[in-house]
Amino acid sequence: MSFTVYILYSLTAKKHYTGFTSNLEQRLLSHNELGKDWTAKYRPWQLIYTRDFIVKKEAIEYEKWLKTGTGRDFIKTLPH
Repeated sequence: MSFTVYILYSLTAKKHYTGFTSNLEQRLLSHNELGKDWTAKYRPWQLIYTRDFIVKKEAIEYEKWLKTGTGRDFIKTLPH
């Protein structure tokens, strides 16, 4: 099994969302159509970045890094 860390961008709200999953297709469907969580109010989301990992712990650590100041600076450099 592999794990994907992903970054979404909402054009309407000018917001980023960072997460990780073992099923990216299903997770994107949840963010854009099915879910009722925080991301629902900022739809539609577009996928702007992914990075795959074999080890779940590494994916979690990378996601946490993306949520730090340095990680957020990296996210700002991504095209959307």
